[in-house]
Amino acid sequence: MSMARKALIAVCQLSSTDDKDHNLRECRELVRQGAARGARMVFLPEAFDHISPSTEVMLRLAESLEGELVGSYRQLARESGVWLSLGGFHEQGPDWDRERRIYNTHLLLNDSGEIAGLYRKTHLFDVDIQGQVSLKESSSTIPGPRIEPPVTTPIGKIGLAICYDLRFPEISLALASAGAEILTFPSAFTLTTGMAHWEPLLRSRAIESQCYVVAAAQTGRHNDRRWSFGHTMVVDPWGCVLAQCGQGPGLCCAEIDLDYLRQVRRQMPLAQHRRHDLYGTVCIRHPPGSAPSHPPLPDAPL
Repeated sequence: MSMARKALIAVCQLSSTDDKDHNLRECRELVRQGAARGARMVFLPEAFDHISPSTEVMLRLAESLEGELVGSYRQLARESGVWLSLGGFHEQGPDWDRERRIYNTHLLLNDSGEIAGLYRKTHLFDVDIQGQVSLKESSSTIPGPRIEPPVTTPIGKIGLAICYDLRFPEISLALASAGAEILTFPSAFTLTTGMAHWEPLLRSRAIESQCYVVAAAQTGRHNDRRWSFGHTMVVDPWGCVLAQCGQGPGLCCAEIDLDYLRQVRRQMPLAQHRRHDLYGTVCIRHPPGSAPSHPPLPDAPL
């Protein structure tokens, strides 16, 4: 597989519902549009498969990796000749017949329709902002067990994450340290959190990791209980917004330039300046004669 120094990507924005066939048709059309524009890779948001009005419906619509849904997208990747980032689908968990819980799973498919990477969401969105938003993802979702290594693709090395992971810089820095050049945050941000934090978080993750950040998003009304913020976005390693969508379904395109990424990292070598010998432990000093209010912290592993 050859890796281009510059490559076009297409990033999609959806308004998924609980009609899986309709969602698939919408995604298929956007993927074909991206391929027609010359994109090497097309990114779909979290819950591209469906957003359901209740936990019961969501569980009923969940599938396995060997199910019809993934099979349809594997065929779409082959037919379109592009790589696909399937940004978070409702995967039946282990012991499905006994315990009805899912993983929120991000898949990468290559242009032959093979699974090239897989990540199960590790940070689950359990948030209750009084009068604005209340969701408890952990009630039906199993947290993923690990951060996965970056995946080598024709556009660069991709680090996989999903939505709420965006709020934890540790995962971005870990992926960048492992060689990632592009970070993905396929999302379904709520209106409240999106208006407040979406763009600042994406730009911050790009700046501190010196990676491209690609964030496909859900938008608009999904049902009577769920609305999403939209504003699909691509940010470069300097923190500049290269492309974004507004409201409504659609896509935007941007160029990934790995030579530019190298230039940013060379001119401001954050990776070499990081003090890994210090992080994880804070030395708390007390005035002479005073006693600490808590026992000293144990030494943290480097």
